[in-house]
Amino acid sequence: MAWSTSELAELAGTTVNTVRHYHRVGLLEQPERRANGYKQYRARHLARVIPIRRLRELGVPLAEIGSLGAAGGDAAGTLRALDVELAASIERLQRARTELAVVLRDRASLDVPPEFSSVEERLTDADRALVTICTQFYDRDALDDIRRMIEVEPTDIDRDFTALPPDASEATRRDLVERMVPLLDRHLADHPWLSDPLPRLSTSATAARDALHRVLPDLYNGAQRDVLRRAMLVVLDPPT
Repeated sequence: MAWSTSELAELAGTTVNTVRHYHRVGLLEQPERRANGYKQYRARHLARVIPIRRLRELGVPLAEIGSLGAAGGDAAGTLRALDVELAASIERLQRARTELAVVLRDRASLDVPPEFSSVEERLTDADRALVTICTQFYDRDALDDIRRMIEVEPTDIDRDFTALPPDASEATRRDLVERMVPLLDRHLADHPWLSDPLPRLSTSATAARDALHRVLPDLYNGAQRDVLRRAMLVVLDPPT
């Protein structure tokens, strides 16, 4: 019993073009032909196409399928690497479902990271942009801590910092710095990683630092940045 290309493809659950491609890349031997030139596929061809299709569905690249059964080939290593990739894909999909569940449950805005949906109403436009950018650089534990810091932020400090004009007087700046220092002290005590964020970064420290240095001038005016800088200096290097 022999099959045509289309019959073989249908039996194997694939397409004629895919069977032809397997021939081109050397994964499937050419069959005998009838006198009229039509191909005659046999059981060995079907038994070859089916595992190739299955391996492709598992995610094994075509370039590596040929070596899986070859003498000296590292089939186990290839499959272990694939398993690691699949585990990462599953984790990404589970994270995506979790984020979608939060958006649907809380009817959260799509322009705010799901981790911050509970504090969305407290965020200014600048804050929204900053926390969105932070999701690219910090791991999930760090983002949870940042959300907790926002939750305990006194509303009066939030209000006065947001309203601080670029030409704020020295007295106004100094007063806000003095009010912010105890809060920053508390944040550092509750979340020690803030003084050494490297273990909580999901990217290189250089990339994160460069990005933040570039975005802060776009999000906050000179007086606001000055207050933040002075408050952090007091916290990290308190006067003796």
